Amino acid sequence: MQIPFPDWLTPQFAYIVLSAIVAVLIWIEGEMLKRTDGKLPKSPFFQISSLLDTAWFFVSVMMLYVIDLTPLATAVPAAYGIYTIFGWVYGTRLLKRKGIPDSPKDLVIPSKYIAYSQSFSLIFFALCLLVLGSPWLPLTN
Repeated sequence: MQIPFPDWLTPQFAYIVLSAIVAVLIWIEGEMLKRTDGKLPKSPFFQISSLLDTAWFFVSVMMLYVIDLTPLATAVPAAYGIYTIFGWVYGTRLLKRKGIPDSPKDLVIPSKYIAYSQSFSLIFFALCLLVLGSPWLPLTN
């Protein structure tokens, strides 16, 4: 027996909503890092959230090929991919300046990287809202 889904519940809609949630998680992680002065919080929420953020890169790349995205919606996985790759490079460069610690316990996330992530999360969240609202906006696809 197949469960009927509403017409609006498409793979694109689900991916974009989940991407918006990931954007909120990135913001929360940044706030948690600020409270610990860049040290990795020992919170299970932080660990799971960080894992989801990393996994979302691979999900996003896969979505470019697996689901049929509108031209505007294609910007969501593309933006996340660019953010992640650039973030790896930028974060590594920032850490090299201070010296990469021997242990994750000694790792301190630079405030510039936290600002980068939170700035992206705001823009990414707005992009997700734009894509979700695009059927009702006077935009051309």
